[in-house]
Amino acid sequence: MTDLVFQRCINPDCRATTSVEDTTFRCGICGSLRDVAYDWDRLPLPRSLRDFEAKWSQRTDPLCFSGVWRFRELLPFAPSEMILTIGEGQTILQRADAVAAFVGLKAGQLFLQYEGMNPSGSFKDNGMTAAFSHARMVGARRAACASTGNTSASLAVFCSATNLMKAIIFIGSGKISYGKLAQGLDHGALTVQLAGDFDDAMQRVQQVAKQLGIYLVNSINPFRLEGQKTVMYRVLEALRWEPPDWIVVPGGNLGNVSAFGKAFLELADLGLLKKLPRLAVINAAGANTFYQLYEQFGLRWNEGRPDQTLISRYYGGLDAEGMRASTIASAIEINRPVNLTKALRALDRCGGVVREASDQEILDAKAKVGAGGLGCEPASAASVAGAKKLRQEGIIAADERVVCILTGHQLKDPTATVAYHSGDAKTFEDVLASRGVRRANFANRPIQVSNDLEQIIQAIEVYS
Repeated sequence: MTDLVFQRCINPDCRATTSVEDTTFRCGICGSLRDVAYDWDRLPLPRSLRDFEAKWSQRTDPLCFSGVWRFRELLPFAPSEMILTIGEGQTILQRADAVAAFVGLKAGQLFLQYEGMNPSGSFKDNGMTAAFSHARMVGARRAACASTGNTSASLAVFCSATNLMKAIIFIGSGKISYGKLAQGLDHGALTVQLAGDFDDAMQRVQQVAKQLGIYLVNSINPFRLEGQKTVMYRVLEALRWEPPDWIVVPGGNLGNVSAFGKAFLELADLGLLKKLPRLAVINAAGANTFYQLYEQFGLRWNEGRPDQTLISRYYGGLDAEGMRASTIASAIEINRPVNLTKALRALDRCGGVVREASDQEILDAKAKVGAGGLGCEPASAASVAGAKKLRQEGIIAADERVVCILTGHQLKDPTATVAYHSGDAKTFEDVLASRGVRRANFANRPIQVSNDLEQIIQAIEVYS
């Protein structure tokens, strides 16, 4: 299969290729990112996307049970015997009319893709199973990542569940929630906490991986993005293969929007999808590099030649002012997204937009998502907050069909949730007020009563 699958530089002035076994993940000639590429003319393909539904009858086959490898004809880089799966991708697309009303959409038009049902509690497992399968193909024994939490949790889970590699995770000081840190520790990962933030950790893990020959699983790894493509396949499947009008996704390192764009571009080029949904990326206001570059400074894909001077100037300004990402949505607390250029490509083909949401808007949206039946971490709710903003601007129409991606489970970061709802002034001040959150507009505060039966009954009658 080696001549059917390869890696290719995304720079149109280079387009250099390398073997599927290469683990440098950046072009050795120009330094650009790479794609996993396929010779589709010589690979077996489904006649239509509906052919994938037959896999549901083969649930005893681990590859058909996986919500990633069930679609393996669309990411055919790994031989079946090399695939590592722990049952990832058993997720749901939930119609959410209560959240639709909050956003400003008509009933039946808003859906929440809930990736918190993955084994580690976030969407990262979709990409990790693909990265781990590639790591196995190249004989890796150690795997590393920089993380704000979810990547490290997923890496640790896969390492412990398969017992084939040692996990090494890099985190910034004070930049990870206990819910996520607990997973890395509990699953036996070597945790390296360094002075700095995610961007510092990302720089160091790349240097360490190169020097020590450790397999890198951050989303600079194009094989990880192959796994994340399948989130969109499951969305399409749940909608009976009718694309929605919009996919709204939180933006951190921009791996998801890059993967989603690649999924849609490939399906369209293969003639399997006639209409492409629009993509909306939502930054947290405290980590809004993509919003600034795309919407404020006009950075575009430009046929694969984005303005590198503009990017360098922007990053230089961050350094000169000592600007660090700061948001309650810790999973997207990233100022230097490694997949910036791939995200530009996705928005170019899909007619995308970028918006930012404040921590106040994110937590209010999170509360409405929770009240509607699905609990998510703060970063996930950025998608809903962003959809509401786009609806208010008239960019999204009330009758358009919208899918918001919920990237992680609510127990990934319970501290923010408790601070928002508890009503305890000190807790609110310590956790949220410093982030600019002034009000808990949709708080569900606990009631306090004496240990007296009549008072308990009276309180329940009053408040329920």
